[in-house]
Amino acid sequence: MTKPYDVILVGAGMVGLTLAAQLVQEEWRVLILEKASLLKKPWHLPSLEGRVSAIHPASQKRLAQLGCWDPILSLRVSAYEHMHVWDEKGTGAIDFDAHMVNAKILGYILENDVMTHVLLQHLKKQSGVTIKDHVQLNSLEQHSKGWRVNTEEGVFEGILLVGADGAHSWVRKETGIECSEKSYDQEAIVATITTEKSHEKTAWQRFLSTGPLAFLPLKAPHHCSIVWSLTPEMAKEHMEQSEDAFCKSLTDAFQHRLGEVTSVGPRNKIPLYERHAKSYVKEKLVLVGDAAHTIHPLAGQGVHLGLCDGDELVKVLKAARDKGKPLGRYEDLRAYERARRTKNQEMMLLMAAFKQIFQSQNPALVWLRNIGLKFADPCTPLKRFFIRYGMGD
Repeated sequence: MTKPYDVILVGAGMVGLTLAAQLVQEEWRVLILEKASLLKKPWHLPSLEGRVSAIHPASQKRLAQLGCWDPILSLRVSAYEHMHVWDEKGTGAIDFDAHMVNAKILGYILENDVMTHVLLQHLKKQSGVTIKDHVQLNSLEQHSKGWRVNTEEGVFEGILLVGADGAHSWVRKETGIECSEKSYDQEAIVATITTEKSHEKTAWQRFLSTGPLAFLPLKAPHHCSIVWSLTPEMAKEHMEQSEDAFCKSLTDAFQHRLGEVTSVGPRNKIPLYERHAKSYVKEKLVLVGDAAHTIHPLAGQGVHLGLCDGDELVKVLKAARDKGKPLGRYEDLRAYERARRTKNQEMMLLMAAFKQIFQSQNPALVWLRNIGLKFADPCTPLKRFFIRYGMGD
């Protein structure tokens, strides 16, 4: 049996790979286990058809510290400087601009495939990490010194087990951690589109009675990624439309703000759920990212929360090591849970409130939210607060 790893990290998505890079930077020995094929298949710059995520300036700095931001820039990423939000009912609207907080940009729209590719290439050059993909995970065993992971490829041992394996986390289920789950009664259609007019480096969002519709700017001025949240019935209907019919429906729903939607790439449909693990930690076990929590995508905060989980975990582990404490003690991991559960719960409550407020057809509430948007738009201090909050500050 080889020497146990310091950390066995299950899941090689954006959050898991970023955390792995941070752990390796701090000289912990890390094993990454991933069920999908990542290393064996040839990689090329993907077409504009994949899923994207909002990367806030705080996350960009984190990636720069790891030496991964310049490689991302050399591939494809889109900065946005403005954000415009408006309501379907009435004339309420609000604009956010980076210059209001003396910044050049509000954030970046980054394709998930690009970020995972760069992180993988970075990790493959590090001596302190082992990556095993296309792995069939069979079972877990906990013992006095850590964890034993049984796979089709053999048995791997490590001290700290990290579940970064997404909303349907195998680690969470295998270790008996319960998770609350509540449907938003919506499904999101995700696709890349071409528009008649330029997106002007602006993130656009319209709140409809059926759910929010976002146009997220990509690098080419006439390309956007859309996230269209709809009732399951409407999502099914739009998924079955021809390309021309879908483009027309999308153009109408977006009030022709960017002219006609002229083309759409492959459409994906994603059921939307709020999930929250009853516990993030056990002895020598921790959950991060979607394995611990998922929220509505309307504010683009999901990946940001997961990356913040990783930051907090590394900080807690370093503090314990500096005090001479062994890796993965429950008492130390609880500090991570206390810090992150509070922040994640705040964002979950905020997203649930936004969804309820902007979906309500109650005339009084429609009037109130339009007045609220009109009041907030010229109120610079309030807008600065929302901008900094959204930027991860």
